Amino acid sequence: MCGRYTLFTPPEELEARFDATPTRPLSARYNCAPGQELPVVTNEADDEFRFLKWGLVPSWADSASVGNDRINARAETVREKRSFADAYEARRCLVPSDGFYEWVDRGGRKQPYRVAFDDDRPFAMAGLWERWTPPTKQTGLGDFGSGGPSREQEPLETFTVVTTEPNDLISELHHRMAVVLDPEEEETWLHGDPDEAAALLDTYPDDELAAYPVSTRVNSPANDGPELIERVEA
Repeated sequence: MCGRYTLFTPPEELEARFDATPTRPLSARYNCAPGQELPVVTNEADDEFRFLKWGLVPSWADSASVGNDRINARAETVREKRSFADAYEARRCLVPSDGFYEWVDRGGRKQPYRVAFDDDRPFAMAGLWERWTPPTKQTGLGDFGSGGPSREQEPLETFTVVTTEPNDLISELHHRMAVVLDPEEEETWLHGDPDEAAALLDTYPDDELAAYPVSTRVNSPANDGPELIERVEA
């Protein structure tokens, strides 16, 4: 799975890499976590970094809380599963990252590892996004107990990261990994037809990737800083 990642590449480098400008300032993040608003590039606005909440809320959901269980979508079922099928057809996105974390059980304790390219270069994980409109709320009661004027809620935009089978490196850490796209595949993921996009949902080779143990401080989403990516003894 992909449950945490990093994005500390300098803003000007990210803008140049993805040919996109942010809708709000980009800041270094060393512990991107579910529930946070994070920059993505959507097929609706591929020249912008828009900030969406991690944890996909389908348009038909009754509550935004369903996003807590939808931080990842399995590549093998993404076209059929109700939670993700509509987004796969019409709302794909790039999730910029420069590394992600996985946890390994070391005799009853979980040891986090960071996985990244050797040169820490940024890359895109395949994602899906959705726009969910909360149910309309009543703002008060009328004279006879009837509902008062309704108040429309702001739409909530959310995303999920697509995962697939791991390569040999990741398989030592976890049984799933994020779908990492080659730069030349990103345009097809955003704008290609569903069959063209499906051909990209493969396992990224481990030739240029490295994994190393990091501090358990990354376990808490409240912690965020460059010390989280420093190598430690496992």
